[in-house]
Amino acid sequence: MGKTNGFLSFTSTFPTEQSCIEYYEQIRWNGKVVSPFDETAKVYKCKNGKYRCANTGKYFDVKTGTVFAHTKLPLRYWFYAMFLFLSHKRGVSSCQLARDLGVTQKTAWGMLHKIREYMDCENDHQLCEEVEIDETFVGGKNKNRHKDKKVEKCQGRSFKDKAPVFGMYQRGGKLVAKVVPDTRAKTLSPILSEYVTTESRVFTDGWEYGDMRSYEQMSVDHGIGFYGTTIVDAAGVCVMVCTNGIENAWSHLKRTIFGTYYQVSKKHLQRYVDEFTFRFNTRKLGDFERFELYLHYVA
Repeated sequence: MGKTNGFLSFTSTFPTEQSCIEYYEQIRWNGKVVSPFDETAKVYKCKNGKYRCANTGKYFDVKTGTVFAHTKLPLRYWFYAMFLFLSHKRGVSSCQLARDLGVTQKTAWGMLHKIREYMDCENDHQLCEEVEIDETFVGGKNKNRHKDKKVEKCQGRSFKDKAPVFGMYQRGGKLVAKVVPDTRAKTLSPILSEYVTTESRVFTDGWEYGDMRSYEQMSVDHGIGFYGTTIVDAAGVCVMVCTNGIENAWSHLKRTIFGTYYQVSKKHLQRYVDEFTFRFNTRKLGDFERFELYLHYVA
């Protein structure tokens, strides 16, 4: 069986703790062990997968200085958790992971948040050419709340009961999404300038983003029922004027939260957004390829 044929294939690839250690050593050191305390030092191999730094005299292993350090769980548990977490389209809850690994829910919750810490690496891309930008608001619907917990005047772009997320999606490419304190132009404009290169063609829903002279802006207006059209530009190229791509991404984000996590706190929302963008931006990779990519990020 190939390495991308699901969890059974994955477990056959890593049947023991030693197989996980050897694989991670290859990912992290590529055949030449490097001391995390002194990169120039000679390294001596010791028993039980340990190494000793000749210059400092300190002992270390492949987990030292990584997300797996200071944990009592075997590396095999972490590998299994990461593969399950990354291969599921909408993530895995801590309760489900606890059942799958045979650990407590508290331990599983901690593992998932440790894994999410490194997922922002796929939420920091430069975008160009055709870029759709939009905001969404994450939080429960007012109509579903008990009458004692309903929030007044929270319709439309009001977010007294929600957290705004600003997103930029390069058509056919990467997504960048950031939790923001508000949706004012002075807040969103610097983020847009940071991640979208100048002279890109930017598609918006008509919201005010400040000075857009560095971009070629095209807009739709959902408020009057205008959701998109096709035009031919000066170069004779057909252009779809819409924001359907990023709205599709928002739909998946909210279905992930509603279907898997049910609710998330504002305190941890950016980590959940990072998780979603990591999975979205690696959507063309196989399960094992995505797992291997993540290991390179945490090595």
